[in-house]
Amino acid sequence: MDSEKFSEQSPQEHRFPCSACGADLRFDPRAELLKCDHCGADQPLDKGDAAPPRELDFRAALNATLPDQAMEDTRVSTCPNCGAEVEFDADIHATECPFCATPVVTDTGIHRQIKPHGLLPFALAEERARQAMTDWLGGLWFAPNGLKDYARKGRQLSGMYLPYWTFDAQTATQYRGERGDDYYTTRTITRDGKTQTIRERHTRWRAKSGRVSRFFDDVLVLASQALPARFTDGLAPWDLSELEPYVPDYLAGFRASAYTVPLEEGYESARDYMDRVIVRDVKFDIGGDRQRVHGLQTAVSEVTFKHILLPVWMAAYKYRGKTYRFVVNGRTGKVQGERPYSAWKIALAVIAGLIVAAGVGYVVAINQQGAGGF
Repeated sequence: MDSEKFSEQSPQEHRFPCSACGADLRFDPRAELLKCDHCGADQPLDKGDAAPPRELDFRAALNATLPDQAMEDTRVSTCPNCGAEVEFDADIHATECPFCATPVVTDTGIHRQIKPHGLLPFALAEERARQAMTDWLGGLWFAPNGLKDYARKGRQLSGMYLPYWTFDAQTATQYRGERGDDYYTTRTITRDGKTQTIRERHTRWRAKSGRVSRFFDDVLVLASQALPARFTDGLAPWDLSELEPYVPDYLAGFRASAYTVPLEEGYESARDYMDRVIVRDVKFDIGGDRQRVHGLQTAVSEVTFKHILLPVWMAAYKYRGKTYRFVVNGRTGKVQGERPYSAWKIALAVIAGLIVAAGVGYVVAINQQGAGGF
């Protein structure tokens, strides 16, 4: 479902003024409350009557018949470099893309989209995420020292909620295939004038058909194209059992990325994952030592979905004309990112390797000469 623009509607604001001084509050992951950095005041989260995250009907979404309370209007800007769509508060007119460090001027249009129905709040404060990233960089042997120093001394990380789809589905699969059972025979051969007995494996195949079923719960699909899947996949696992109701207070001091992967496209990715699991289930059901799958017919029913937000700390550093991106799981501190390489470090390692190899060769040659002298 592509987002529609409704310029006549007012943008949804995500500002949280302090009741004591009027400055902006931010969500503090350590204290799990709203904090004012200006005057130090604390304020509890306003969860109101927020309902727990619930599944929405996939078919109703495709038919555009979701209830009004499942939809929202957001003001977002599209990065001209990486295509990320980032949500902004109404009083912000220019910023930098957290995904690639490109300057972005905000769009004044309003996007109609499916509202998030759950999120995992940040559990890691920025300084802990920065330390995790610094430790990760420190473990990269061939990373340029300049980039490491730049990252350590650079600006703060950006706290970002990434959009995801989750899908539930009941599946039932009829299959046709073959089961292979191994057996062994022995025979005698002559090799290099010597008689040997060898053991050979054979497989006896027989037709097999049957039925498997599986309920898939919370198949997770990234709903943004701003980051490579190898980054976000590497941040797993996520403790989805700890999902909280979507409460805007959790976004205080952070930004949220709007989804750019339509719901139908997200479901296709989820089905790809489901199909791989179903093939694994079928092979297990066939049994034996080997399996061949010739045909699958899968019926999918009771498809539901959620739009959720997951927390990451991000840094995008431009170093010598190239952008390096790092992401940190806002719950666990797990780090993923580009692996920068230093050409001179690699060259030194190669030279050192050649010197060591030459030294070993010299020692071997001396030992051989010494042995030949006796």
